[in-house]
Amino acid sequence: MPDFPPGTPMWVDLGTPDVDASISFYGELFDWNASAPIEGAGGYRFFEQDGKMVAGLAPLMAPDQPPAWTSYVSVSDADESVGIARSSGGSVLLEPTDVMDVGRVAIVADPTGAALGLWQPRRHTGAEIVNEPVSLTWNELDTRDTEAAKPFYYLLFGWDAEADADYFTWRLNGKPVGGMTAMPPQVPAQVPSYWLAFFAVSDTDAIEAKARQLGAVVLVEPRDIPAGRFAVLQDPQGAALGVIRM
Repeated sequence: MPDFPPGTPMWVDLGTPDVDASISFYGELFDWNASAPIEGAGGYRFFEQDGKMVAGLAPLMAPDQPPAWTSYVSVSDADESVGIARSSGGSVLLEPTDVMDVGRVAIVADPTGAALGLWQPRRHTGAEIVNEPVSLTWNELDTRDTEAAKPFYYLLFGWDAEADADYFTWRLNGKPVGGMTAMPPQVPAQVPSYWLAFFAVSDTDAIEAKARQLGAVVLVEPRDIPAGRFAVLQDPQGAALGVIRM
């Protein structure tokens, strides 16, 4: 099992208006299986690969909640982290809450409006597979104000933003833990800043073509960058995700 020290992205889950449709889509696209609903957890399930947890999914909890993949960062004390987020210009979307005996969760939004989960691990310590097909490999903040985001994440997690041209790499104690980029001007004004989860795949073009066949929308066509070949998709229920062959 990977080690996720405090300040490290460690989990993603999908909020969807149609759990069965999402299970079918990701089962076809990524060859993931879905666990049975966890008793007492509001319909929460795990996506699994080779019997190991790679992500979660759950029905939407409110009528105005958009379909989305939510990224979670490991913290040592969810209550303390929420206090830091609030005093640093963020807002709290979900106050710290115990999830049975598996952990303590909170959801915050940074000063630019991007939502992010905080997870204080107990029995659930994070994804059991990362950085290999098909599992979580990168978390990226797409924001309308990179300068406002930098001090917030430094105070909350101790992240430094290292610039490389127009892209920033978040570093924790010198190690890369995520990225940040300015939202392109062509993105509609009503789209808020957001965190985008990327999943490692073995063939970006094949995944893009299959996703299209399964009803997904391609937001960014496959293209090469120094880290690999990536694309950005929107699943049939409306949640955006990235895929990349490293």
